[in-house]
Amino acid sequence: MVFWIIILLVVAGLAWIRLAPSDPSVWNVDPQVTADQDLASGVRRRVAGSEDTFEALHRIILESPRTEVLAGSPGEGRVTYVSRSKWMGFPDYTTVQFVEDHLELYARQRFGQSDMGVNKARVDGWLATLAGQQG
Repeated sequence: MVFWIIILLVVAGLAWIRLAPSDPSVWNVDPQVTADQDLASGVRRRVAGSEDTFEALHRIILESPRTEVLAGSPGEGRVTYVSRSKWMGFPDYTTVQFVEDHLELYARQRFGQSDMGVNKARVDGWLATLAGQQG
């Protein structure tokens, strides 16, 4: 009996992770990036760019597997994306904002204490692809 209760709790937890609502008012906020930072739960990046750079990055991000727009658009100056892990469906949120002459990116996890570098790898990969397209 205890075994089945444990299984039920695990399944319920996984369902919550996959199905929990994502409130745009919580996640689509000013990234407030002042410098590049590698954090335990994510990453912040600040890169030179323009509105055209934002559009190009937007296209790159949307080509990423299991990634979709949560809120915003490049035309609004800010977009928040949700990227989900392949097996468990853990959500990570990345906000990109255009400010004057640069882009601010803030990628962070929703659940847990450490993302084990997943957000850093994802964001740095997007930026490397962007640099390759502009180069």
